[in-house]
Amino acid sequence: MNTIDRIPFYARVTLLLIGLYVFVSILSVLQYILIPVIYSVIISILLNPIIVFFEYHKINRIISIIFTLLLLVIIIIFFGFFLYTQACGFGESWPVFVTNFTNIINDIISWLSKYFGTNPQDIHDWISRSKRELISTSSSGIGETLVSFGSGLMQLLLIPVYVFIISYYKPLFLEFIHRAFSSGNQSKVNDIVVQIKEVIQKYLTGLVMEGVIISILNSTALLLLGIEYAILLGIIGALLNVIPYIGGIVAVALPIMVALTTKSSGWYVLYILIIYYIIQLIDNNYIVPRIVASKVKINAFFSIIVVIAGNALWGIHGMFLSIPILAIIKLIFDRVESLKVWGFLLGDTMPKLKIRKK
Repeated sequence: MNTIDRIPFYARVTLLLIGLYVFVSILSVLQYILIPVIYSVIISILLNPIIVFFEYHKINRIISIIFTLLLLVIIIIFFGFFLYTQACGFGESWPVFVTNFTNIINDIISWLSKYFGTNPQDIHDWISRSKRELISTSSSGIGETLVSFGSGLMQLLLIPVYVFIISYYKPLFLEFIHRAFSSGNQSKVNDIVVQIKEVIQKYLTGLVMEGVIISILNSTALLLLGIEYAILLGIIGALLNVIPYIGGIVAVALPIMVALTTKSSGWYVLYILIIYYIIQLIDNNYIVPRIVASKVKINAFFSIIVVIAGNALWGIHGMFLSIPILAIIKLIFDRVESLKVWGFLLGDTMPKLKIRKK
């Protein structure tokens, strides 16, 4: 009998829970080290085809990596500067949005109070306090965000260094993976590594392409409706689209709030809801199946759980990284025979329901 089988079930469950608690605690303590490393690994996987392209044309490996990183940094600087200018204007207009939105809520409450015969004064007082708290919280939140970005600037500066090191030492890491397994499993290990690398590249590249397309669709729709800060709201919506279900709700709530506070007609809210619903249909039925790798579909149950868990563990970084990390884990599970059942559990392939005959 196996030694593990001799351990009572309750003892194995206890050891598993203790190990899981220790593992999560380590992830929480080491988040300032792990988060830049995970971002760097993802970026390295995305940039690897470009580096290989330069190497194929007889360019030195180090120069290829540096040149690829410079191109990426230039793109990020232009994109970041544009978002920064848009966000600054949006931040200055935020108190106005809050005030106008509060006035709309006050009108609705006054109408409901007259209709139901209730005293609206207490509700108005509560809304006034909430408005002041929201404005002050938003201002302090912006300040805290800037401080957080300032404190995390060193980590952001470390990411290109990590990307360079990971890209340069890629042969070393691959050789380590091969040496970690016996010689009889080398062909299988090589096949798994190649398949995982290709599928991950397709999946991550598909996510980037999906984000670009959704940004264009969102921004174009909001521009046609004349919504202020349409491009910024469209890009934010595309970024939030990475977070399943939860991100879509927040993404549509922001332009609705801007439309309510800047437009005289309430029909714009309905227009935004319809347009965003159409964009989601296009995304779910065309973009995701054709552009994003269909082999890494994750069911809604685990998608929501992992997003909430990522937020509790690493905050906003955890929300954005949770789905790609879970997709990579599922890819590994799907290609390891003993772990295929767990990959099946994470996926969205529904088996046929067996109906028992009486």
